[in-house]
Amino acid sequence: MDGLLSLALTNLGSPLILSFVLGVAAALGRSDLVFPEAAAKALSIYLLFAIGIKGGVSVADHGIDLRLGLTVLAGVALSAALPLLAFQLLKAMTRLDRTNAAAVAAHYGSISIVTFVAGTSVLQTAGIPSDGFMVAVAAAMEAPAILSALWLISRGGGSGAQVDAELWREILLNGSIVLLIGAFAIGIIVGADGLAEVESFFVAPFKGALCLFLLDMGLVAGRGLRRSRDVLTPGLLAFGLLMPVVGGVLGAMAGMLIGLPTGSLFLLTVLSASASYIAVPAAMRVAVPDADPGIYLTLSLGITFPFNLTLGLPLYLALARMLTGG
Repeated sequence: MDGLLSLALTNLGSPLILSFVLGVAAALGRSDLVFPEAAAKALSIYLLFAIGIKGGVSVADHGIDLRLGLTVLAGVALSAALPLLAFQLLKAMTRLDRTNAAAVAAHYGSISIVTFVAGTSVLQTAGIPSDGFMVAVAAAMEAPAILSALWLISRGGGSGAQVDAELWREILLNGSIVLLIGAFAIGIIVGADGLAEVESFFVAPFKGALCLFLLDMGLVAGRGLRRSRDVLTPGLLAFGLLMPVVGGVLGAMAGMLIGLPTGSLFLLTVLSASASYIAVPAAMRVAVPDADPGIYLTLSLGITFPFNLTLGLPLYLALARMLTGG
């Protein structure tokens, strides 16, 4: 328990977390601090490319094996199953209608790539290695949750879900997925020698860029909380804090069954605990226009993301260490 508390305090005092807290505080205090949209977009592209190419290089060194395949399959299965569990919890804990409950549930089966990137930073600080193929697992977990949510809506006889070419384009050609997979492929092709040529740009400045990105995320989360606080019923708030822990535990159990080492098991836990606030909202706007963005965005970005960033990451790392003895 002392170790977990120490880890949590260290995490809360890191530049990454404090940057996020600064953004939230500025937004809640109605500061005129604004992060340029073009700069935020450029930072997100940088972070995705950096994590993708480093993951690809790691796989090029490690090689493709059974553990990679099993972990990708586990990620896909978790992404498809977690929305079904989240939907049942929402029906029990809230009064959301089926459409909104399914839309919220989709966010908790898909992943937050920023939480994943923050998790890799935690591992780097702790000196714990992880498998580079976890980048591929993250990409594979984006889409299945969306399909599960659409199935939940159609099963209830709802007509609000629209499955067409535009939706499939949103799912398969989402910018974050294309960039992550593309950079991952580049990393595999160029290997360590290729990465050495751009290491000064994609490795050394990574944490500094992440601090600025999390400052912007804090501003976005704070403004969302300020605008949508009326939708946060006690049941929804409890769900936003409970579901990441439930998902994380299930991810950790899957990683343990596969035999993942501490770092990779931690990242699978983080992926299973996180909630999408980029890819899934874009898909929900197309597929389920009747769902209320004020509900699902406030929960995923305003409640679950800050929880995972501040308290969840040290909790998941402690769980991974306990299960692997690492």
